[in-house]
Amino acid sequence: MRILTLTAILLATAAPVLASPKCTAPKEQWRNVEELKTQLTSKGWTIKNVKVDEGCYEVYGKDENGKKVEIYFDPVSFEAVGSDD
Repeated sequence: MRILTLTAILLATAAPVLASPKCTAPKEQWRNVEELKTQLTSKGWTIKNVKVDEGCYEVYGKDENGKKVEIYFDPVSFEAVGSDD
């Protein structure tokens, strides 16, 4: 019984980490997505698609090492805030 309780607690505390990030800046503060694409391609990334999810830019493509990525970026700072990896 104690193991089940401990497992439930660990899962409950891990759930927020597994969830998609939520970016909260108002749209009028967002930088243009083309600027993000340019920044990433200049670092050697290949961008397949960018969509908006939970208020963040979600980038699909390959990083500078050719690794397939799905990464969320804050639309104001362009800081990476999470991934689906």
